[in-house]
Amino acid sequence: MSLKDNLEIVKNNIKRAALKVNRDPAEIVLVAVSKMVEIDIIKEAYALGQVDFGENRVQSLKPKSEALPQARWHLIGQLQTNKVRDVIGRACLIHSLDRWNLAEEIDRQARGRGIVMPALLEINIAGEEQKAGLTPPDVESFLDAVGQLSNIQVQGFMTMAPLLEDPEAARPVFHELNALYRRLKGNNYQNVDLKYLSMGMSQDYEVAIEEGANIIRVGTAIFHH
Repeated sequence: MSLKDNLEIVKNNIKRAALKVNRDPAEIVLVAVSKMVEIDIIKEAYALGQVDFGENRVQSLKPKSEALPQARWHLIGQLQTNKVRDVIGRACLIHSLDRWNLAEEIDRQARGRGIVMPALLEINIAGEEQKAGLTPPDVESFLDAVGQLSNIQVQGFMTMAPLLEDPEAARPVFHELNALYRRLKGNNYQNVDLKYLSMGMSQDYEVAIEEGANIIRVGTAIFHH
């Protein structure tokens, strides 16, 4: 399968999953996860109309965003505080805000650049010990506290479902995050504008869309041959 075919298949699947639950497919952002993918192939995907790309590591985000600055780059992997300055101004969205000292550092570096940095709170819904993220009971107090940080804006939530053979097994995780999102969306927090739910990857993005995801992170299904 060519890259073009892969993209078509993924887009058709997005459309089908969205229409199944009466959602507009156009409101779903497809982030092509381009870790380990050469810049020439990323440029080919961009030429085919793919605009959003996700990188796991800051050291690969940097050269790729410089080589293709017109794309929208997302940082989707764990972020160390000492790497934050290389992300501000390069990434359009950080998907992995998972602790308070990271929020403070993003705010500090963004203030130095005179910008407001959008980020998603990473939430560990499944309670897996090896996964990063806030636990659901900690989310409200975190959102309250973000009011102190004027150069960061929390724009939604991200989660990673456990990697399971059956995509249906991820459904309860996505369902729970969406329930939390809907419950908190109506609250009036400062420096918070909840509009994104980033969940679902190559193996389970259709289920994620049915459960309310409006950002999906798909790598293998796009870039494998």
